[in-house]
Amino acid sequence: MKMTSANLAIGIFLFSQITMGMLGNSSILFYYVTLIITGKHLMTKDLIIEHLTFANCLSIISKGIPQTLSDLGFKDFLDDIGCKLIMYTYRIVRGMSLYAMCLLSCFQAITISPSNLRWMMLKQRVTKYIGPSCLVSWLVQLLLNIITPVKVTGPISSKNVTNMMSYGYCSWFTSSNVATALYMFLLCFCDGLCLSLMACSSIFMVNILYRHKRQVKHIHSAQHFLKVLPEDRATQIILILVCTFVISYSVSSIRVIFTSYSEGSVLWGVSIFIFLEICFPILCPFVLICNIKCSLRLFLPCCGKK
Repeated sequence: MKMTSANLAIGIFLFSQITMGMLGNSSILFYYVTLIITGKHLMTKDLIIEHLTFANCLSIISKGIPQTLSDLGFKDFLDDIGCKLIMYTYRIVRGMSLYAMCLLSCFQAITISPSNLRWMMLKQRVTKYIGPSCLVSWLVQLLLNIITPVKVTGPISSKNVTNMMSYGYCSWFTSSNVATALYMFLLCFCDGLCLSLMACSSIFMVNILYRHKRQVKHIHSAQHFLKVLPEDRATQIILILVCTFVISYSVSSIRVIFTSYSEGSVLWGVSIFIFLEICFPILCPFVLICNIKCSLRLFLPCCGKK
């Protein structure tokens, strides 16, 4: 691959974003590891965030780092087995991140729902099965993406090879048969289902927070020192995460279809797609850290003191 000024600029930009994302996700993982070592009890939401953050780390490593090295001019740093492993890993953690974010959104919606008997029973059942469902989801993603290593190979140097999509560091066999169309439909259906559930639960939460804000409006009116109301802050966090997630993974789904049916090499376009894909794994930890006071005290002491 011949490095151009555009590839170099994109490579440097991706490297800076990846470094920032890895620092953020590693901070959250280290925080939870510290809590586990010290014997602290983790809440159900923390368990989901653990899986989400771990998936985000692997997503950045398996997708962002290879593309950055490719844009910076490194050639053939992955062989056929390395390409199969790195692409299979990315497909697994991409699906797991999608499921974990959907689960987190639905669990938060149930948590802040009205405290009646029906919702209380649902909360107890959901809390009991959150952990096993996360483990099962990893297994489901392993099986659902088992075809990925078959379609991935090492970089193809010849430009006359047909039915191949080049990433610069790996290549992907493209086809337009019925089996591929059905497989793409299955993947898009799973993605669409999770995104729809997440969007519905987020709208539900925003609605509850808005109604609560109206009910306690007379209380907040006397507290002029509050620049941002708690309900507004919670609503903003939900909207930021959901909007970023939907955009990032919608772009990812489009790229999967584009990769499966396109022919030829479009490396600059691939780099742009990948940057949009990893926006959520990069942004997510900082949104979570800003929403957890104990994380601020542990990882950002200056903010904690302030």
